[in-house]
Amino acid sequence: MAKILLGFMGSGKTTVAKYLKGRVVDMDALIEEKIGMTISDFFAAKGEAAFRAIESETLEELLKLEGDTVISTGGGVVLSEKNRELLRQNRRNNVLLTTSFDVVYRRIQEDTHAQRPLFQTKSKEEFQDLFQRRMALYKDLAELVIHT
Repeated sequence: MAKILLGFMGSGKTTVAKYLKGRVVDMDALIEEKIGMTISDFFAAKGEAAFRAIESETLEELLKLEGDTVISTGGGVVLSEKNRELLRQNRRNNVLLTTSFDVVYRRIQEDTHAQRPLFQTKSKEEFQDLFQRRMALYKDLAELVIHT
């Protein structure tokens, strides 16, 4: 089964994945390849619901991969109940990366490469609320938690 890296955006999933043994698949990069545009552009054109549907389809495909595979997920992968059920079935191979809200916020602010649509459209307070709600969803999906 695949090793899945979970965590809020800016928690270090993409960075940590590069240090792990096996084929690394960045789920967001794969989705961008599938849709032929950036996730930000897709959000603007089609909306979050359309993106989440593609995200669920992609997660299901990736969980079927054989061999040594490390999957770096997008931070919102846990929003779908279907995705949470898929991830629960893989629980012993899921790794949750956590850090404080202040560190996440700083990392995202300083990231000139990745444009995160939800970060760009929310106030700091709204973004912190999003962080807290998602952290509650992550906590039951992984046996191993690493503070980054």
